[in-house]
Formats: sequence, structure tokens, C-alpha cells
Amino acid sequence: MQPMNHQVMGYDRAITMFSPDGRLLQVEYAKKTVKQGSTAIGIVASDGVVLLTDKRIVDSLVVPESVEKIFQVDDHIGATASGILSDARVLIERAQVKAQQHKIQYDTPIDTLSIVKDICNLKQLCTQSGGLRPFGVSILVAGIDSDGPKLFETDPTGIFFQYKATVIGEGETDIEEILHKEYKESMTIDDAAKLAVKALVKVLGEDLSVERLDCAIIRKSDKQFMKLGRDALAKYVAAAKK
Repeated sequence: MQPMNHQVMGYDRAITMFSPDGRLLQVEYAKKTVKQGSTAIGIVASDGVVLLTDKRIVDSLVVPESVEKIFQVDDHIGATASGILSDARVLIERAQVKAQQHKIQYDTPIDTLSIVKDICNLKQLCTQSGGLRPFGVSILVAGIDSDGPKLFETDPTGIFFQYKATVIGEGETDIEEILHKEYKESMTIDDAAKLAVKALVKVLGEDLSVERLDCAIIRKSDKQFMKLGRDALAKYVAAAKK
């Protein structure tokens, strides 16, 4: 007799219920949501860190500038996400408050890891509490700490990893392959931004336009979060399409 499907048996109906083979199915479904989200790339360079994301604007009537996919957490920290962006907004707004509280309390900028741990603590809580659902979002958090640039990826389980370069969302496998082949620790911010745009163009196709891109950089020299303008992005897109 064939064993019954775990979905039929209802193991995916509550976040607190493990299936017989030790899986939390609701969390796995949240991870699938992230894979369907818009692509976001983070790259650590020798002189800073780069975040690039696809805004995925599908309606020509939408004002491109109104779509925000990269957020400033503090002067020296930025974040982007893939999955359910409303979930990301709530988590990032919480991180912004945490950063300001730390600055007022200790009179020093918060380190990137503290922001990441706070986000992940709440994500983890939502995997073991009845009546809640997991956050259906992965967040890339990038910052410049006293010991240099940092890039972290958080996933719906509440786990996090530090990366030199990483990608979340649509086309994750293909872009990961490109990053493994072409990433170098000696890259400058300019090189890293070129690589991120090139990877996005390769995966999303020649139709990728400047209007769909959102990019931010944080340099080691001034530790200031800065969004790249349309002109700078247009140069990277033109170079990637050659």
C-alpha cells in the first residue's frame, strides 16, 4: 500500500507540525515563494558593497521611481529582498528602528550582524508559534562595519549566512553559477556593479531596461548608503548588452 501524501494527511496545515520525515512544510512553501520573487544580488567588493535588484515592473502605467526594492537601514547599512515585499518592508522598518535605538543608546553605529540577528530572531519565532505564518521573504543585508564590508543573506527559517557574493529570487541558480565563475575578491565597486548587471541581463534577457533596476552602493571610504542614478545604471546595462 502506498504511503499517503503528507499534504493529504494535513502536515502542512500548521506551522508547528513536523511531518514524519522531519520537515516543516509551511517553511518550505515560504522558501518557494522567495524563489518566485524578483531577483536581488549582493556583492562585496574590495572598496565597499553593492546591492542590485530587479523591480519587475510589468505595467507600463506604473511610475518606476515609486517602486522601492532597496532600503536604507542606517547610514552604513542597506537591504533588499525577494519574496513577499510587504513582509520585507515590516522587517526592514523594524531594523531601521533597531539601528536608531542603538545609536541613541550607545552613541555608535550598529554593526551589520546585530541587524541580521534581530531580523532572524523574529523570523525564527514565526516558525514555532501557532497561529502565525513564516515570513515569505529572504533579505540581503549589506553594510560597512569597522572591520570592512559585510553581506548577509537571511531566509524564511531564520537562518543566516555571510557571503562574498550571493543572489536570491528568480534565476537564482543561473546567476549563482555566473558569480562562482566571475567573482573576484579584488573587484572594485564598479567591477561588482558591472558583474551584477551582466548576470541579470544574461538571465532576464535583453529586454531588461534601466527603469527596472534598483542599485545601491556603500563605500568603505565614507560608509554612506547611496543609490545609483539612471545614467550610471544605463552605462552598466549598455556594457552588459554588448
